[in-house]
Amino acid sequence: MTGTEQPNQFPKDPLEDLPKELPKELPLAGVRVIEMTHMVMGPTCGMILAQLGAEVIKVEPPAGDKTRSLGGMGTSFFPLFNRGKRGVVLDFEKQQDRDFMHDLLAGADVFLENFRDGQLDRQGLGAEELRKKYPHLIIAGHKGFMSGPYEHRPALDEVVQMMSGLAAMTGTRDKPQRVGSSANDIMGGMFGVISILAALYQRRSGAASAGGADIRIGLFENCLFLVAQHMVEYEMTGNKPRSMPEREHAWPIYDIFDTAGGERIFIGVVTEGHWQSFCREFGLKEFSEDQSLRTTTDRIMARSRILPRVAEEIRRCDVAELSARLDRLNICFSPINRPEDLLTDPHVLRPGGLVNNTNANGRAFRVPALPIEWNGSNLGEGLKVPVLGADTETVRAELEQEKSAALGKVAGRHA
Repeated sequence: MTGTEQPNQFPKDPLEDLPKELPKELPLAGVRVIEMTHMVMGPTCGMILAQLGAEVIKVEPPAGDKTRSLGGMGTSFFPLFNRGKRGVVLDFEKQQDRDFMHDLLAGADVFLENFRDGQLDRQGLGAEELRKKYPHLIIAGHKGFMSGPYEHRPALDEVVQMMSGLAAMTGTRDKPQRVGSSANDIMGGMFGVISILAALYQRRSGAASAGGADIRIGLFENCLFLVAQHMVEYEMTGNKPRSMPEREHAWPIYDIFDTAGGERIFIGVVTEGHWQSFCREFGLKEFSEDQSLRTTTDRIMARSRILPRVAEEIRRCDVAELSARLDRLNICFSPINRPEDLLTDPHVLRPGGLVNNTNANGRAFRVPALPIEWNGSNLGEGLKVPVLGADTETVRAELEQEKSAALGKVAGRHA
């Protein structure tokens, strides 16, 4: 962007494009979550819980979550993964604030943290001590590794991608390549949500054994889950899985092609019907009538002969024409987009596809909605990123009111 260009202008009022019908009460309404997390994995968990209706109170130190000040590719981390939360600042050097933290936990359903083992113990907030004080509490610790030989290690998304073999499968063994987003951190937060929902369901079942839970989510194990398909392939066949750039294709056409306009397009022809209709549409009668190409296996073995001819036909058309023709045939395809291209994509721009949120500095920004439609509605419209400590006094006052109300009920029962 040059100095004379203006950034995209977003609606001044982030609520003006609300979907016509929003859920009257979100499914986690009434659930209180206390969050002490940073970076991506833990905050992702809290952000999803908040969008499902939970009250998520993010506790930060006086200097704030360090993620707030990240730049470059980390610029979006804090606003993206902390939308919809309330912001509280506590200084654990002060007894009053330590007491306030315990008041928060006493009335909470869930406690989220992603500190290294032992760090919270020094603050009196270790899982073992909290389970004794608050047996109802669901504790979800987002860690680098689950229990075992590596449990003491810190981890990053890139670290676990290298360790798990995902980077070698995405690139090659000689040139490993991480995937282009914080995929494991985000997915780890999702596993946190899944675990918490299971614990809430168990607790509300009324079973005698139901209560709190001590949950540990591992970033490495999350990535291990992603590469399980390749591990099991080796377990079953004894063959070392080939990386994505080197793999044996399961279909005759499953490739990226150049187009007339200089852009590129991916096309996947994966069924018998697709093969026949693709050959008819693009004048490849020599393939559809070739008896040596009767089966998918025959065609895979002949890829070296088929692909140059297909590429020749594809190169005659631009992406728009190809998209229309392939869409009509119900054949899988995609232009090779970049993230910024999605901000003008007609499907992304459908009502509810992007939600309008507000950053801590008051600036509006657009975000893809959670990939969930709840009774036909999208979630996450109008969320705000918490200003550092903005809700501290309000939350403190609310807790005092709750304690007074609880004491009043006890006094009434003894009257």
